Amino acid sequence: MRVLVVEDEVKMAGLLKRGLEEEGYAVDTAGNGTEALWLAGENPYDALVLDVNLPDLDGFEVCRRLREVGRWSPVLMLTARDAVEDRVAGLDAGADDYLTKPFSFAELLARVRALVRRGAAERPSVLRVGDLTVDPASRRVARGEAPIELTAKEFALLEYLVRHPGEVLSRTRLIEHVWDFAYEGDSNVVDVYVRYLREKVDRPFGRESIETVRGAGYRLRETAQDAPSDPS
Repeated sequence: MRVLVVEDEVKMAGLLKRGLEEEGYAVDTAGNGTEALWLAGENPYDALVLDVNLPDLDGFEVCRRLREVGRWSPVLMLTARDAVEDRVAGLDAGADDYLTKPFSFAELLARVRALVRRGAAERPSVLRVGDLTVDPASRRVARGEAPIELTAKEFALLEYLVRHPGEVLSRTRLIEHVWDFAYEGDSNVVDVYVRYLREKVDRPFGRESIETVRGAGYRLRETAQDAPSDPS
């Protein structure tokens, strides 16, 4: 198994390299984000150990750029900061796991083993279905080049639909994932918010991408259909 360690502190990089090699991994190291992008673009790594604080591009940007060019090696992000917003930023950039410094090598090794077992899978930082794009990190939505403004709940509903294109999602499932398990309001809230979304992401662009599946729920078509022309 081949691992890339991206760490600008020479002593730390050496310790990680030696420890992983003793466990049987082949290890390359990079001291900055630019070098990491080059190495990860040239080699099929089974996992990346990526420090957030790098002298040029930070770990968030490195991870985001790798995902944008289709490099899906699992990423364990190392951070000296334990703020929630930093962990969220890393996960939104496409990282698979994070570890806060200082850490035990045994824990890092266990997390690397878990990521290697999981293997590479597509986890794009920006979600796309047809010409509809959703960026969970910046909370931006666009149809083609046209930006779309959504409320927080509209965004959450659209994000869930975009993460499951072509799949029929029941109202109950949507409530559980977009609202919460304890929601006790009217299930009609899903229909209301679907209508809001259609008014913003479909109708202004002459599309019908959010489909009602009678008796089952809703589905986001993987290829949006043009809305029928008005006979009047």
